[in-house]
Amino acid sequence: MYEKEFSQRLAQLRLQKGISARDMSLSIGQNPGYINTIENGKSFPTMTNFFYICEYLNITPEEFFDMSSDNPETLKELIENIKLLNSSQLDAVTMIVNELLKK
Repeated sequence: MYEKEFSQRLAQLRLQKGISARDMSLSIGQNPGYINTIENGKSFPTMTNFFYICEYLNITPEEFFDMSSDNPETLKELIENIKLLNSSQLDAVTMIVNELLKK
């Protein structure tokens, strides 16, 4: 992932949570402008801070870099819930999803 995409992805995921850059910075133990400097492409987090960012966003590093998923936190929750379904429930959900996608 290139520098610009990293910064954009962080901003996208933060905005989905509805949290300000300042509040996120403080929540992960950094100065108030920390996330803002990353989103503006002026700096990058250390690996440790990147893991704190992922933990704060409730996603894995893999999910952070998966640009095909616009909302990885919701997708992860949905997948965990789907795993709890029995076969007939899973078939019903599959039919609903296929209808939504017009397959």
